[in-house]
Amino acid sequence: MRSDHAHLAASVSSLKGASLLCVGDIVLDRFVHGGVERISPEAPIPVMLVERETATLGAAGNVARNLVALGALPRFLTAIGDDKPGREITRLVAGQNQIEAALIVEPERQTPIKTRFFAGSQQVMRVDHEQYSPLGADGCAQILDAAAEMMATVGAVVLSDYGKGLFSAELVRGLIDGARRQGLPVVVDPKGKDYRIYEGATIITPNRKELHQATGMPVDSDDGVAAAARHLIATCGIGNVLATRGKDGMSLITGAGEEIHLPAEAREVFDVSGAGDTVTAVLAAALAGGIGIADAARLANAAAAIVVGKIGIAVVEADELIAALHLGAVAEGSTKIAGMGRAQERIADWRRQGLKIGFAHGCFDLLHPGHVSLLSQARACCDRLVVGLNSDESARRLKGEGRPVQSESARAIVLASLAAVDLVVPFAEDTPVALIESLRPDILVQNAEDDPNPTAGSELMQSWGGRVLLAEPVEGQNTTATIVRMRKR
Repeated sequence: MRSDHAHLAASVSSLKGASLLCVGDIVLDRFVHGGVERISPEAPIPVMLVERETATLGAAGNVARNLVALGALPRFLTAIGDDKPGREITRLVAGQNQIEAALIVEPERQTPIKTRFFAGSQQVMRVDHEQYSPLGADGCAQILDAAAEMMATVGAVVLSDYGKGLFSAELVRGLIDGARRQGLPVVVDPKGKDYRIYEGATIITPNRKELHQATGMPVDSDDGVAAAARHLIATCGIGNVLATRGKDGMSLITGAGEEIHLPAEAREVFDVSGAGDTVTAVLAAALAGGIGIADAARLANAAAAIVVGKIGIAVVEADELIAALHLGAVAEGSTKIAGMGRAQERIADWRRQGLKIGFAHGCFDLLHPGHVSLLSQARACCDRLVVGLNSDESARRLKGEGRPVQSESARAIVLASLAAVDLVVPFAEDTPVALIESLRPDILVQNAEDDPNPTAGSELMQSWGGRVLLAEPVEGQNTTATIVRMRKR
């Protein structure tokens, strides 16, 4: 039987292709990276030597970016000013092919900017340029009209309220009522103190501070958070509350009376910027994909653990989430198991060091001397060995019912414990062709005895100058035969 984490990992596929409407305040996030090596002679402050600058979509724009990373299809509504940052946001949105956006331009509006300065991996300062700009009546009408059209083709609605003036009580009411008429779940990342404006929302996602501000109740314990959440449900007409609590994890309090406290799963925290956007995006995509609210909250909790381990306003990709869920509580965060996105980053780093990348693949159901020999031979001809691991579903399709004997997470953890293996990347397809093409290893090592067409990857590898090596098999070592012998005993 699969573990709960394996079940959650399998459900991530439901997020791909899910269509959502995301409405919210937009911010232009700028990042300035550099080094600090001296103190200014003018004042006791550090002097940063700027090395590079980047910009991305922030606030509700970051929710949309996270939805894209999960494979979902966001339709995005917001308002910008007729100014330089507004035009930069327009350009950035146009660069996200999966986002269908309607950007309402208000000439008098100032598009907010947040500039973060990083020295190495440490954020040293943030500078904000913004002013409160309430949306005009015409802008409100444009958003409601566009939302009504988009709601006919989506599976959920997200309201990302950053308190920058987009959401009036009238706009919130119109959006929630429109979603309810379509039978759509509504996820709200709230702001302010009066949550009665969110009446009818399926679920809201306040952090600990926001929950306290909205209720005036103590929220420093599980019982306190639950009581405050139940108060909001009872007095504001909200369906459910998912309270994010930093190092204490998350708490889901449902309108049906269920109380689930999820511990924080992050092992290392580098930057919490934008983590709330990731939680909102994953939760909403899961609900749009038909996942139950409790499992949706668990997926959001796992995603939050990933994103706080990154620097800057980051997103979580579907394969990263799958890999993290495969680890579950067993591996305590092994760094050798990764999804596609993280694997590409690791391999790019190894290439910068001039290292040769090898690749082997298989189900590796019951690890035996034949497997060990294959991996040892593969590692001997490269500097770093990446192992593609068939998922439970693909292993079952290849090997038949009753296989694999061990779950995907268990197989990944065993492989990751081997000194010969540097990275384990699970894949859902029957063959690793797509994975090989994405990772572009220098050497592909295959077992000639097990693979009926061991040179199938030759043409692909040769297209970028790689090569295929055939490993010497170990006679008599076969997982299927081993299982047959075990069953006869």
